Amino acid sequence: MLSLGCGIGDTELLLAPHVGEVTGIDLSGAAIRQARADAASAGISNARFEQGTRAEGIFDVVIAIFFLHHLPDAELEALPHLLRRQLTPAGVFYSLDPSRRRLSGALGRLLIPKLMKRYQTEDERELDPEPTAALFRAAGWETRTAMYDFGSSPLAGLFPAWRAGYRLARRLDDWILRMPALERRGSNFEVIARAPDSHPQA
Repeated sequence: MLSLGCGIGDTELLLAPHVGEVTGIDLSGAAIRQARADAASAGISNARFEQGTRAEGIFDVVIAIFFLHHLPDAELEALPHLLRRQLTPAGVFYSLDPSRRRLSGALGRLLIPKLMKRYQTEDERELDPEPTAALFRAAGWETRTAMYDFGSSPLAGLFPAWRAGYRLARRLDDWILRMPALERRGSNFEVIARAPDSHPQA
């Protein structure tokens, strides 16, 4: 498994026991050093972390957790074509990113704009789910989208230590997302795409 924009590797270290090998890449040297230290401390030997924008190898799965919304339009459009060269036949891509239609974002900008800016970098933005998925479809991928949450992720960002509150919010999210009118205002969306064929020639 390859993880794009892995940060400090917390997700990757959780997944490591369930995969053969996981590779995480990130531009931040500090984040990569922390990820390597945490892997060593946990005794996880099948996770490796590299600083940079590309990783060598062929993978069964590529994930991008809160990564696509940092990419400029041209890089985002090129990504589905680049990934085809790194996935096994019928490999799978998964991403999770903030939705442009998210109600939590609109409320946050209205009620706590300074706090919102503190948690954002200059290059990030919110994305539209369907146009994002359409980039993969245009490159030949079998693609679908789904809303992931409504309020639980924003809550976790504001109160990271409040685990009981997050678990309760996740259960509430599952109920809210069954309602079509509210689902489209969810906070984050998933893109799940299956590679169309084996690796095309460069």
